[in-house]
Amino acid sequence: MSDQTVTELRQKIAQAREVIAHLMDKAAFNGAEAHRALTYFGSDTFDRNFLPWPHIEEGLRPEELNAANDD
Repeated sequence: MSDQTVTELRQKIAQAREVIAHLMDKAAFNGAEAHRALTYFGSDTFDRNFLPWPHIEEGLRPEELNAANDD
């Protein structure tokens, strides 16, 4: 992967973090999961298990899960 690609991907992640923060502000949503997302997208680490639902290849899609425990 070229240095330019890495730089652009980091910039894209920074944009994603800003969008999440803006949406949290507009929705007046200040929950732990939202802050977890901001922290994750603000760091350089990668966590394959970051998503709170199983990966598509592992079974259920997000819309098929029981959302009873959502904030």
